[in-house]
Amino acid sequence: MSEKKTIAIIGAGIVGVSAAVWLQRDGHDVILIDKAGPGEGASHGNGGVLASCSIIPVTVPGLLGKAPKMLFSPSQPLFLKWGYLPKLIPWLKNYLSHANANDVARIAAALAPIVGDSLNDHKALASGTAAEQWIVPSDYLFLYNDRTQFEEDAFGWNIRRKHGFEWDELEGKAFHDYDPIFSPDIGFAAKLSEHGHITDPGRYVKDLATHVEANGGRVIRANVEDVVREKGRVTGVRANGETIPCDTAIVTAGVWSGPLAKRLGISVPLESERGYHLELVDPSAMPRSPVMVASGKFVATPMDGRIRLAGIVEFGGLEAPPSRAPFELMRKNARAAFPGVTWKEEVEWMGHRPAPVDSIPIIGNVPGIDGAFLGFGHHHIGLTGGPKTGRLLAQMIAGRTPNADMSVYAPTRFAT
Repeated sequence: MSEKKTIAIIGAGIVGVSAAVWLQRDGHDVILIDKAGPGEGASHGNGGVLASCSIIPVTVPGLLGKAPKMLFSPSQPLFLKWGYLPKLIPWLKNYLSHANANDVARIAAALAPIVGDSLNDHKALASGTAAEQWIVPSDYLFLYNDRTQFEEDAFGWNIRRKHGFEWDELEGKAFHDYDPIFSPDIGFAAKLSEHGHITDPGRYVKDLATHVEANGGRVIRANVEDVVREKGRVTGVRANGETIPCDTAIVTAGVWSGPLAKRLGISVPLESERGYHLELVDPSAMPRSPVMVASGKFVATPMDGRIRLAGIVEFGGLEAPPSRAPFELMRKNARAAFPGVTWKEEVEWMGHRPAPVDSIPIIGNVPGIDGAFLGFGHHHIGLTGGPKTGRLLAQMIAGRTPNADMSVYAPTRFAT
């Protein structure tokens, strides 16, 4: 191993906690700092799928033409807080400029190394910890009304095929024999094996953080204001007005990473992709595997005593309260997808996913500052890509060469 370091990790979601586990295994002292504590925010509220095949960004060709109609339709999974639009426009114009075939291919090639082996990445991360109990290997299915609707998504499926993904096509009776919970209106499924899901994402990340603490790591609940530097080197982080000494600092605070990165000279055009989930507690039946229902662009995941529905995109910044319409849409979509299922109660949640303008995470060292690293910007695939991101950061900090082209994630692309 390289020299032993004291490493402050700002943000204790899946990326930060993963980095902490791998850095501890390298023999370093770690300090996890989070204003809400480990496993809150998007690391709690995500869809729970280890979605290795989710390498296709939101910005697919044709989005520009479809987006206005989607925004004005209450049955589409895209929402906007209209009062936020003036602030959103500069980011949105840049974001939509990537809605072309060449950029999608480039983004998919960047995401594949981060998410493409997620189940094994999670197993390696959680090995020997209490978090192992929450990992369930499973299929992951994309559900369509019929083959025609599936073929309309050929662009994305062709890219997945190029990256080595294979799937079985289940039609009609074959699909309903696989999982009879679903409506007869759903007549086609693309079934990918070697995926998985987490049956309680929040508790999973908390168990990983507890393991870090049990192995000598510190977990501090505080709001970090800045990374302290002297002569071009990191010497500490300032949290709640006090300086916590460290040799290295990593910013892994999700959508709240932007201001800290900017203080380090990296100005990432970053927005909140506001995500919603609706949990159906104590349902009368469970889906066999997590599914993406293509017609409503929502995920249904079997979890511990509940089905979690997730997958709405809303743009409206960090301050506005949750909207009612996304919850109503998920409830309506669930009743249409599995009409025979009843449940005893519901739990609603809204949180913030970090959306960089080019849909590629920011992972790596900050140029010109020794000991400063960034790891954020995973949109809606943070749980899927968190373990690999944490491991890559640990390798870079140790001076090892990661088995991936890190230049595509480099913070330098947003250097001021």
